[in-house]
Amino acid sequence: MAAAVSAAVSFPSTKSTSLPSRTPIIAPERLVFKKVPLQYRDVSTSGRVVSIRAQVTTEAPTKVEKISKKQEEGVVVNKFKPKSPYIGRCLLNTKITGDDAPGETWHMVFSTEGEVPYREGQSIGVIPEGVDKNGKPHKLRLYSIASSALGDFGDSKTVSLCVKRLVYTNENGELVKGVCSNFLCDLKPGAEVTITGPVGKEMLMPKDPNATIIMLGTGTGIAPFRSFLWKMFFEKHEDYQFNGLAWLFLGVPTSSSLLYKEEFEKMKEKFPENFRLDFAVSREQTNEKGEKMYIQTRMAQYAEELWELLKKDNTFVYMCGLKGMEKGIDDIMVSLAAKDGIDWVEYKRQLKKAEQWNVEVY
Repeated sequence: MAAAVSAAVSFPSTKSTSLPSRTPIIAPERLVFKKVPLQYRDVSTSGRVVSIRAQVTTEAPTKVEKISKKQEEGVVVNKFKPKSPYIGRCLLNTKITGDDAPGETWHMVFSTEGEVPYREGQSIGVIPEGVDKNGKPHKLRLYSIASSALGDFGDSKTVSLCVKRLVYTNENGELVKGVCSNFLCDLKPGAEVTITGPVGKEMLMPKDPNATIIMLGTGTGIAPFRSFLWKMFFEKHEDYQFNGLAWLFLGVPTSSSLLYKEEFEKMKEKFPENFRLDFAVSREQTNEKGEKMYIQTRMAQYAEELWELLKKDNTFVYMCGLKGMEKGIDDIMVSLAAKDGIDWVEYKRQLKKAEQWNVEVY
């Protein structure tokens, strides 16, 4: 049983519309007995020669399934597919970036009536209306879910997305609009939405309620982290009470592009011991060297502290956003690891294997 706690969700009033548990999983033991030739041996006892025989058996090692550190139990994937999708409805669609931001980002809520059983960290597919230039239905686009499993309304009957409208000029000087992003950003309350999924296990939350969770997001890559943080700080669950450290780094170009800022600041105010928040605003902030403040630049200010956290087996890193961000973070960690005689590339590989380094970039 879970209950939603009252939480203030701040959306600009303009441009908005709305409608009136760790258990080891061990495979059954498979004991394989291998027949071998009977062996006879003469043994002398009390002056008598007795012939005895023995049959040797060998036992195969017990196979143990990998125990995930993430909340994987009961996770549903691909319940709805392109040929048999779920048809939801738009309940709310609101612009959450300022008018002077470089690009529009919208927060939208769709009805699911509880039929799309997603978890925090998963994604859904959306198939936009219409056909492509070949007259075929558009292909689905995947979007990270921006709401907890309870949804923004706390009744487990909705799913939310955070979508940036894609508009650009091509090499011929023509204005190009992203098919699915513009379809979604233009949705009106009551409009139908074709949904597939849910999909994905890479970004599922850790089971350990005492874990340190470092979240690195750029732009709409904030979506899965909003879902994490709502579960941690805006909801009450009988089987999950977060007591660890959640540390969010969010990178955006301008302060008018900061997404869900008021929500995160409220979390920090209510849970100062459990939530740390750092913004990197590249066009407005610089470091002490005068360099633009990208997410890796902000992280570099805490480099030693972050490296110490990464040495612990209950620290989990999640990265979501633009593809180039991982290299900048690698550049920071290489030198820090080297000071301890550690090869960062190999160490990161071990973190990935242990499910402690999780990346979803595009």
